This record gives sequence, C-alpha cells and structure tokens, in this order.
Amino acid sequence: MRQGKWPRYAARPYVCGAIGAYDPARLDRLRAAGPEVRAAYRTADAALYASAALRPYAGTAPRRESGSPGFDGPVHGAPGGPGHGGSAHGSPGGDGGSVNGSPQAGVPGSPVAFAWAEREPDAAGPWHEVGERWETPGLIDQGDAVVLHTGAFGLIDLYYLAEGDAVYFAGAIEPLLALAPRPYEVDWDAWAAILKLTYPLLDATPYRAVRRLPGSAALVWSRTERRVTTDKRAPRWVRDEPFDRGITGADMVSLLHEALKPFDDRPLLVPVSGGYDSRLLASVAVARRMDVESWTTSPDDGLDNDLDFARYITRELGLRHRIVPQDAAAYPDEARWAARRLEYLTSHHAWYSPFAREVHQAGRAVVDGLAGGPLMKNFLITADAVGAGTTQGRKVALLSALALGEPHLPPLSDAAAAFVDDRVTEAFTQATSMLRGHRAELPLSVLHTRTARGIARSPVNLVGPEATPVFPFLHPEFFDAALSVPVERKEGGRFYREILRAADPRVAALPSTNGALPHRRVPLRSGGPVAREWNHRMLVAAARVPGLLSDPMREVVTEGPDALAAFGSWNDRFWLRGLVVFGSWLTDYADVLGDLTPPWVEAG
Repeated sequence: MRQGKWPRYAARPYVCGAIGAYDPARLDRLRAAGPEVRAAYRTADAALYASAALRPYAGTAPRRESGSPGFDGPVHGAPGGPGHGGSAHGSPGGDGGSVNGSPQAGVPGSPVAFAWAEREPDAAGPWHEVGERWETPGLIDQGDAVVLHTGAFGLIDLYYLAEGDAVYFAGAIEPLLALAPRPYEVDWDAWAAILKLTYPLLDATPYRAVRRLPGSAALVWSRTERRVTTDKRAPRWVRDEPFDRGITGADMVSLLHEALKPFDDRPLLVPVSGGYDSRLLASVAVARRMDVESWTTSPDDGLDNDLDFARYITRELGLRHRIVPQDAAAYPDEARWAARRLEYLTSHHAWYSPFAREVHQAGRAVVDGLAGGPLMKNFLITADAVGAGTTQGRKVALLSALALGEPHLPPLSDAAAAFVDDRVTEAFTQATSMLRGHRAELPLSVLHTRTARGIARSPVNLVGPEATPVFPFLHPEFFDAALSVPVERKEGGRFYREILRAADPRVAALPSTNGALPHRRVPLRSGGPVAREWNHRMLVAAARVPGLLSDPMREVVTEGPDALAAFGSWNDRFWLRGLVVFGSWLTDYADVLGDLTPPWVEAG
C-alpha cells in the first residue's frame, strides 16, 4: 500500500469485487492490490470478496466446490455479534463461489443479498429500503440482475472503476488504481471542492478513472440486456416530506432512548466535548445505566474550552473521564496519517488522529453525535437561508455558509479561483437538486453534503473500521422526528436546549461551546514551528502546479515556514490545510500522476 499499512477491519470488513462481464485476471489484480480477502460470492458476472467471512442476510449462497477459483487467502477481521461487525462475519457457509463457471443465484427465485456495514439487515427488501434502514452498502443477486448499492447517505464508501461492460468496485480508492490507466489523470473538480468546501461532491475522487457511488444509488448489471446502468432513488426522508407534528424535547429524548436500547449490553465510549451533541448522548446513556466511559481531546481550535467544559459535564454525570493528550511535535505525522487514511478526500480531522488510534485499543463501540447540528440546531443554516424566498436564494445562502470565506490574502490565482467557484457551484447544485422546494431542504442539504462527505469521516474511516461507530441521531424514528421540527423553531439553538433540559437539566445548564466562549487562548498545534515546516514543504509541492497560487501566496511560499504564522484565522487555517493536503497528495503520488496542467491554464 502506497500510504502504509491497511486499517484493521474488525468492526466491518473491507470488500472488493466486480459485476458484469468482468475479466478474472483484472479481478485478481484488484484483489491483490488491497487488504487480504476471501470470496463471499462468485458467479460468472458477479464477484464479492471480503476481509472477513460474509454470509448472505437473504437467500443462500451457492455451495463452494473444491477447485473453484478464487477461494484462497486468509480471513482478516474479528468475528462480531449483533451490531458489531454486522453479525455477518465468521459464520459458516459464508464462502460463495462459481459452480462450473455459470451464474448461481442460490435458491431458485430467491435473491441472494449481502451487506457489510456494522449492523446486518434482518430481512430482504428492495435495495434502497435496505440502504435507508441500515445505512449499508451491499450486493444483491436477483437472478435476472445484480445490484451493487450504497447506503442512503453513503456513509460507508463504495468506489468503482468502469471498463466496458464491467464494473470493478472496492471499499477504498487505492486498490482500484491498480486497474486505472497510468499515468493517473487528475480530477480537478474533486480538488476544487476539497479546497473550497473541505470535501468533494457527487461522485468525484482525486482520480478521473475512479468514481464514488453516491448515497442512495446503485449500479445494476442486467443479465438479459448485458449492460450496467445506474439507479438513483430519493431516500425515505426526501420522498415523504415531514410535517410539523408538534414534537417536544421530551419526545426527542424518548426516541433517543430507543435508538440506544440495542446497545444496552455493549460497553460504550461517549467522547464528550463542550458542545450540545455529546452531552445529550452522554446524559441519555447514563440515564439508561449503560456501561459508559468518556474521553475528550483538544480540537486544536486555539481555545481548548472542550477540555474544561467536558470535565464539568462528566463530573455531573459521574462518568469515568480521560483526557487524550496531543503533542505539537507530532502534528505532521498525525496530519499525514489522517490524510492518507482518508485518501486525501478532506482537509478535516488531523486533530482527531491520536484520539482515533487510542479508540482502536479501547474495545468499546463509539457513540457519535453525527448529524446533530443540522438536525437540531440549524448548524450552518443562516438567517439569510431561512428567510430566502426562492430555491435559488436558499442555495446561494447555504453554499455561502458551507464554503470557506476569504482569508487574509487570496490563496488562489484569479483564474484558479474562478474555476473553483464555478465547479463547486455546479456540483453543489446537482448534489442538492432532489431537495429543491422540500420542507426540510436546508438541513437535508447540509446532511447530504458536508455531514456525509466531510464530517462523517472521523467516526467512519478513522475510528472505523477498527471500532464500531454508533449514530443515534440517524436512527430512523429519531431522524424523522427531528426533521419534522421547522427550522424556525431551531434558530439560536432554542429547540436543542429544550431537548437538553428534558434529558438532564443540570447538564443542560453547564457552559457550552455552542454559546459565548471565554477568551482564553492556547497555541495551535497546526500553527506551531514543527507544523509550519511540514506545511511549507507541502505548499512548495502544491506551488508546482502552474497557475494555482496567487502572487501573494507564492510570496508566502518564497518567504519560508515562518511566513505561515500569519495564517491564524479560521478561514486562513482551512485554506492552508486544503492546499497542504493537496501538496501531500502530489508528493505521495508524484511518480504516477500525469500532466498537472490544470484546466484554467489550458483554457487560457
């Protein structure tokens, strides 16, 4: 692996495979390029391999015959019980295969279905309903067709490379690069979004040859028509527009209890910061008398109020609490680890690296407050967006809130900035097109872009797959109830405070990072001397792309690492981090990338 060791796939498996008229030799090359896998299912036009034994949650996989191809290789990943590793791992009969090279669909007339999220579906159903209920990708052999699908939000990544009438897929990008033409062609649309938004949109990855299958989408191989098509569905919360049901804070707390109930017998880790989401989840877990402990680390925001506020919260709740320390001298290694682990898809999460690696050893499922901000406190939903009278006005206001603002100097050349703005606007418009005019257009737009593509990477890709992430706010009943509350009622955190008071009024009254903050300042690790040296080296690499940086930014690079000390504001930091991630990617893939002349230079 170019970026070092593969993750330990314990809570969910790594998968790869192919559908359609695939070339067995190409499939073998894909298998060899990633973590070690064994066959879960294989026919003449459908193949699924996994790092841990998979059994179908519907139907019966064909019996493995001695001498059948593709069944060598060890099993990686620990077996798990219900809710841990999907209960699909380590069970007998998980080896599917080809029988005399002909397609096998298990029991005649019955589909054979596999899923590889942390939890396993409990019944067969249409692929989009499985994706909605369980937020899992999967493969379903329906006899006349093979369906490769994502979860409704696409939280667990599924990447693919199309070749003629075949599609090769994997749970990571890099193994698919073994099949991509060299030198690799850069996808500048992906990098435009990573720089401007901090994450890509639609199906973009840094490489034009490798695509990401978006949430609530499927690739379908028709055995009769002998071709692959794309099937996209509006998820349940888009099809069924919510209406105001008069949901109260107490109602939300009751639903949260139901969401956590399946984990009553599991040891849990609830990371507590100083904000609303973590204190709410910790309060409910304690009220349920669950086996809980709490950890906190610094978000490297220059304040570290989280450390102080978390102590108040955990003391009030009687939780075992631990502070996970961070070392400024280790920042370059932490940032590199996060970037490589996330395959350079976002400039977030470098601060989370030491915390995630500690979690891998904890032996606890991690309760994460993913989606709490957009669902319950209008996070990034501005008054301009709420008050806009047209869909276009809402889109403009929301994209303005999601995108990085202006730093103290222009980081990109005029031509590069114009390209970035144009491509990001078009991609964001497409990514949110199904939500136009929807009653919950604003929170759903945030959830389907920033939450799913950027923020989810910490629990899904840094904590997972070694540990199981638990997302109570995405539990269907809780999610639907939260979405039904009008955004006007959530302004200023009013509705969220009602929920917190219903959960635990003592904890609700404690200081929060969601309110006014004291002016205590601490040095940024990402801005310290060691970080500046590394950031500067990566900027030098990025500066080799013609026409990318503005003249003032090129002057900063010329002046050396200490010039980066001026990048202290929020916008400064994230523009810098995006360019540094880009430079790190260019450095790691220097020998396999093709022409780096960007479109705005070619057009000029």
